[in-house]
Parts: sequence; C-alpha cells; structure tokens
Amino acid sequence: MYQEERLNNIVDYLKQHGRISIQDICHFFEVSRDTARRDLLRMEETGLIIRTHGGAILPKQANKVHEYRERLVRESEEKHRIGVFAASLVNNGDFIMMDASTTVQFAAEHLTATNVVAVTNSIDNADVLSKKPAVRTYLLGGELHPQHRFLFGQATIEKLRDYQADKLFLGACSITPDGLFYLNEEDGFVKREMIKRAGQVVVLADHTKFGAQMFYRVCGLEAIDLLITDKQPEQAFVDILQQNNVELLIVSETEN
Repeated sequence: MYQEERLNNIVDYLKQHGRISIQDICHFFEVSRDTARRDLLRMEETGLIIRTHGGAILPKQANKVHEYRERLVRESEEKHRIGVFAASLVNNGDFIMMDASTTVQFAAEHLTATNVVAVTNSIDNADVLSKKPAVRTYLLGGELHPQHRFLFGQATIEKLRDYQADKLFLGACSITPDGLFYLNEEDGFVKREMIKRAGQVVVLADHTKFGAQMFYRVCGLEAIDLLITDKQPEQAFVDILQQNNVELLIVSETEN
C-alpha cells in the first residue's frame, strides 16, 4: 500500500473513531512503528491531524469554542453526570471557587451542601448559586467577556488574592500531557490565580477534551489534584496522570 493511500485510510479511521494510536496503525496497515510515526509526522505537517502521546486525533474545526449559552444547550449527558458527581464532593461549610464553564455550572445547579461560601468569575454560576439559601456567593469584579460570560482583568485577579478556598472546580478546553489549555488568555490568567488560592484543584472534563492542543497553557498536570471524566483515557495518559499524582475518577452511566 502506498503512503498516500495509507494516510487517507488513517483519516477515514479517525473520522469514525476519533483517535488512532501508533499501535493501531502498525496493526491495521502492517507497517513498523517508525513508518507509523513518519505517517503521523507528515499528516501533522499538512494539518490533517493533531499528534497526541502515542497517536493522533483530528483537529477541532478552527479550535472553536461556542458561545456560553449555545454550549449550555449543546452539553452532553456525560457532562451533566460529571457535574452532578462534582457537586457531591462539596462538604458542609466548604469554601469553594468555580470557574466559568458549563460543566461546572451543572455542579453549581446540583449543589446540596449547606453553609457553603462560593467565589466565581462566572455571572451564570453566580446566578445559579444566588438561588441557594445555604450558599453565600461572591462574584468577582472586572471586565465582562460578552460571549463566554466570565469576568476577567487585573481587578479580578487582585480580588482573588483576598481569598483562599478549600476546593476549586475547573472546566477544561483541552488536557494533554503538558497540562490544561484554554482558548482565552484572559480567562486563563484568572484560572491560574484561582489554582494558587485553592487547597484542592478539581478538573471536570469529558473524554473529548483529551489530546487536542489549544492556545493558552494555564498549568501543568502537577497542579491538578483530581480529574473527573466519563471515560477511561488511553493507558499512556493514565500513566502520565499517575506520575503527576493526579487522582482519576470515572463517572459511569450508573453513577447517578
């Protein structure tokens, strides 16, 4: 089989399955690991794929993140389950922080703990939490991002420095062996300060967030204490999480 034909078949496989490993390429096309790596390098150079640890995925279209309200409508049952489980981790009397992600909003909606103090830069999360009598809510000031509905800027970061939380709940645009990535640098600055102010960093991310590289790196994996997702990542990535002391929790359909 010529390389061009093999590359086309790899793209077809990715469209059906979402990701492919070097081992898969070796098995399906009866080539060596070196040949499989050269195939992926060529495909990456032409923009056909994004290389991941041990394999590849298709690039997201223009790395687009939909506007917040549109994302909330589009969100999957998997993200809802992750949010519900995350809410159960909040204890009575906890001081928590929540970023501006739709999965974290699901956690806010299902919060049942009492005597909780919550700090957020999300106007939607603040609205949800304000309806819970057992939660005192602090909405950080700053400039409003109209599409993604978060507050950001130097005023936001300065105010964050006044707080210390037991737990921080973060969404994610992308998780790779290099850490957490986001599209908006302004929001990333706020998340980075939140991480400094939290005793435990809890990341909520469904399986589609693994592998895709995005614009702005907020932190390395070593900054994460707990990762909640809906499907087991590839074993190579699980090993990397363990090396960075990240606890992994898988929320199955039977959890909630």
